[in-house]
Amino acid sequence: MAGVLWSLLGILAGAFVATQAPINAALGRGLGLPVAAAAVSFLVGAIVLGLVTAAMTQTQGVSLGWRTPAPWLFVAGGVLGAAFVTSGVLLVPRIGAAATMAFLVTGQLLAGLVMDRVGFLGLAVREITLGRVAGALMLLSGALLIRLT
Repeated sequence: MAGVLWSLLGILAGAFVATQAPINAALGRGLGLPVAAAAVSFLVGAIVLGLVTAAMTQTQGVSLGWRTPAPWLFVAGGVLGAAFVTSGVLLVPRIGAAATMAFLVTGQLLAGLVMDRVGFLGLAVREITLGRVAGALMLLSGALLIRLT
């Protein structure tokens, strides 16, 4: 049962990303600069997550280990996230929301396959099987069909 709930959360998060991209694209049009929309998105997200983190550390009595992670980990996720959100802002008006999401998900899947295979940053190693390759090829084919038809 827990696996089903985690799967549904993944689907919901994907729907959030699909909804966020056209919202940010519209904000970028309104602001006159797409990158500004990505900046606003991250600023608002950072404020919300800062408030949630503060509330959770208080209610759960957790102390954050600021000195534990490698310094580059504090920067890498934000840089990659900024590139991801900015790409969505730039791509949605040009190729549409469905094609943008299809290519973003394809990129995520391909990168995920490689990260699983090498055990990136302590992930459990998972082999690249024929089924996984077939799934990736079908997703890539679907993304191309969405874009080209």
